[in-house]
Amino acid sequence: MSDFLNQISRRKFIVTATASAGAVFLKGCLGNPPEPGGGNAQTQSAAQPVANISPELAPETKAVKLGYIPIVESAPLIIAKEKGFFAKYGMTDVELSKQASWGSARDNVEIGSAGGGIDGGQWQMPMPHLITEGLITKGNQKIPMYVLCQLITHGNGIAIANKHLGKGISLQLASAKSLFTQLKSSTPFTAAFTFPHVNQDLWIRYWLAAGGIDPDADVKLLTVPAAQTVANMKTGTMDAFSTGDPWPNRLVKDKIGFMAALTAEIWKNHPEEYFAMRADWVDKNPKATKALLKGIMEAQQWLDNFDNRKEAATILAARNYFNLPADILADPFQGKYDMGDGRKIDDKSMAAFYWKDGKGSVSYPYKSHDLWFIVENIRWGFLPKDYLAKAQTLIDKVNREDIWKEAAKEAGIPAADIPTSTSRGVEEFFDGVKFDPAKPEEYLKSLKIKKVSV
Repeated sequence: MSDFLNQISRRKFIVTATASAGAVFLKGCLGNPPEPGGGNAQTQSAAQPVANISPELAPETKAVKLGYIPIVESAPLIIAKEKGFFAKYGMTDVELSKQASWGSARDNVEIGSAGGGIDGGQWQMPMPHLITEGLITKGNQKIPMYVLCQLITHGNGIAIANKHLGKGISLQLASAKSLFTQLKSSTPFTAAFTFPHVNQDLWIRYWLAAGGIDPDADVKLLTVPAAQTVANMKTGTMDAFSTGDPWPNRLVKDKIGFMAALTAEIWKNHPEEYFAMRADWVDKNPKATKALLKGIMEAQQWLDNFDNRKEAATILAARNYFNLPADILADPFQGKYDMGDGRKIDDKSMAAFYWKDGKGSVSYPYKSHDLWFIVENIRWGFLPKDYLAKAQTLIDKVNREDIWKEAAKEAGIPAADIPTSTSRGVEEFFDGVKFDPAKPEEYLKSLKIKKVSV
């Protein structure tokens, strides 16, 4: 396993977002959105003093460097900076650094900001656990990390090249199995995701396996950075891509592909990407960590007001963030999807959510969700079977939901919005399979296609 993981490419460069410290947020005042495609996405709210912060809550440092990938999962970090939510809690020097790929993010958190890298930021799961264990780091060096909150639910899709229109590829794959079999004997169906063994790899694997297609035997899987989605699909070298908005919608808008499924259809109200930091930074700066969390929480609540989403799309679309037309983001943010194959979705419950979804809290990092990501890694042979027995110990070390709760209480979040259990309970997928976090081995046994022997 480690030999495979060590082959993951390490591109060691950072494209740093040029935005300076965020304008301070005035509650109830939206400010002026940036010009679409402008060189600076700064929101020019009227200058306001930072909220009075008592000495016992004042952050140890005002500076931090956070990495992000230009997909909607990064929105809470960008909005927290641009709307002044970080500054409101004393974090006036937050630098957002655009990462060229997930491999770059991994490399940059290894070296930390002191070495020119990052202190933490946006992550697919279970990257923080794998980095903590030294399973995907250079020389297998263990870099302890803490998962601090979930950033988003939904916001991902599986896009298919237009050459496969009308061939039965949709959420349910039963009618397309013969196509995959036919291609396997000549040029295998080629699907890509943005990093191995994490969210977008796991979504496409689950979808394929639920349709009776073995992702390791019946198709060819590749790793490609999210921003290269459109270019790679346009050249005809890929049949499918699993990634976050805005890229699936962009493929449809550009008439390059269609969307077979939203991840919201595969698993309604599913956990998506997370905010995680180097443990040494958090241990050194506990109050600054909570200040960051408070800023993210406020951004998540702002984002979940659908009246704010047009402005959010404009901010995210600017040149130094996503660098694309704002309308590519606007419709999906409202739960409106043109799937490109004649199917249209207009359902707010299918949109991205940042603070609350149909099952409760989005922001709170449920440990039961960490477990699912680890169990899926065991399912596909990415982690040895013995991780089933030690998963909870690893999760307890990495998942710092206790810090989230402390920050929420300090921010005045109502008690009703602070989960009392670290488990969200039984989860159900589109194929009827259920995951009971109290019985992970039973879940593995119920899966017909897997690599692990249970």
